[in-house]
Amino acid sequence: MKRIVTLIIVVSTLFSATTYAQLEIGASYELRDEDPQSGFGVRIEKGFLEQLPLVKISMRAHFSFFNDENQVDEGGLTYSQDLTNYDFGLAFIAGISVGLIEPYVGLGLGSTTLEVKNDFSSSLPGVGPMEDQNESNIYWNGFLGAKVSIIPMIKPFVEYRYSDTSLSEPEVAEVRTGRIIFGVMLSF
Repeated sequence: MKRIVTLIIVVSTLFSATTYAQLEIGASYELRDEDPQSGFGVRIEKGFLEQLPLVKISMRAHFSFFNDENQVDEGGLTYSQDLTNYDFGLAFIAGISVGLIEPYVGLGLGSTTLEVKNDFSSSLPGVGPMEDQNESNIYWNGFLGAKVSIIPMIKPFVEYRYSDTSLSEPEVAEVRTGRIIFGVMLSF
């Protein structure tokens, strides 16, 4: 809970400052190499130091949600598992405007939570229920991507994000994950 309150205070302070910057809000579809493999994300990005020509420096808050359910019925065993993963974080971004394309790179910190709910039933003697698992980890991430500004207010983008939770020593979740993100940003 402390992480969420800290994140809200930082984001509120950042976005309430008077600047000449532009606000961007976006949504995305995300694919990653860990279960659950597909999900959705939202992000808010606020630029600053707009006086620099061709260079865009900004800060982003992002949230991603993944959910998947697996079910196996075999030889008197019924096994169902509901996987839910969500993460949020803050990142600094540096980009360059090259015509209609804006390539960017970024680095940030965040928190990820994995919830595993097991539903296991058996008609076999001596086979008991499995425990649910819940794990939260802090991660750092690095990413690179590009936005396309065909229409000034709408910017489709593609991004690759690498995350590493090895500082938290996770027991349930993967330590390193990569994801490809497709989405659209609206500029105000």
